[in-house]
Amino acid sequence: MKKYAVIALALAGLCGKAQAQSESGAYIGVNFMPTITSFEVRQIDNGTAKAKFVLGYGFGGQFGYNFNPHFATQVEGIYSTLSQKYTDRAEERVIKLSYVHFPILLRYNTDITKPVNFNIVAGPQFGLNVGSSLSGGDGGATDTVQAVLAVKPADFGVAYGAGFNFGLGPNANPKINLGFRGVYGVLDISDRSQTTTTNQFYILDRSHVKTYAGVLGLTYLF
Repeated sequence: MKKYAVIALALAGLCGKAQAQSESGAYIGVNFMPTITSFEVRQIDNGTAKAKFVLGYGFGGQFGYNFNPHFATQVEGIYSTLSQKYTDRAEERVIKLSYVHFPILLRYNTDITKPVNFNIVAGPQFGLNVGSSLSGGDGGATDTVQAVLAVKPADFGVAYGAGFNFGLGPNANPKINLGFRGVYGVLDISDRSQTTTTNQFYILDRSHVKTYAGVLGLTYLF
């Protein structure tokens, strides 16, 4: 009987160790993020243009580590297109900015080992501008005045969000992720360092990007 008791205790210890390992560890994932964006746009008379949301998108990958069932950290790389439509003197235009973003997030989980887990995330986000364009109208608010779209090469903001993870399979792995992600831009992205003429004006002036995105993703825990 003592021999069987020792074996049972050993098996229980192994099971406990395996469970502890499953409660922590690295994970990777991919995300798709439909996104709407808000930033300040100027009119030719220096007034604020009336803007409309345009749906953009983001997609990328993430790598993270669960320290325990409740706390984790993750780093992401996201390619994002940020668009906004505005009207100036009856001319409608669309501003499109392209970024590669790198959020570094702390994450709280109710319990990552459960089939359904609620999480919240927050942390800094760094961005690199990889393109910008202005379309619609004739490129300026009038026949003689030309709009200039000038954007700084980098951006910095604060990312925050919340969502649910739905585990697949007997060990709740992999997981489908559904949630919300917002970013508040800390830096002014407008670049006024270019030389302009008297018949040109900057569209962006003291503009901070704010984005709101849905998150659809898949993660796998190692």
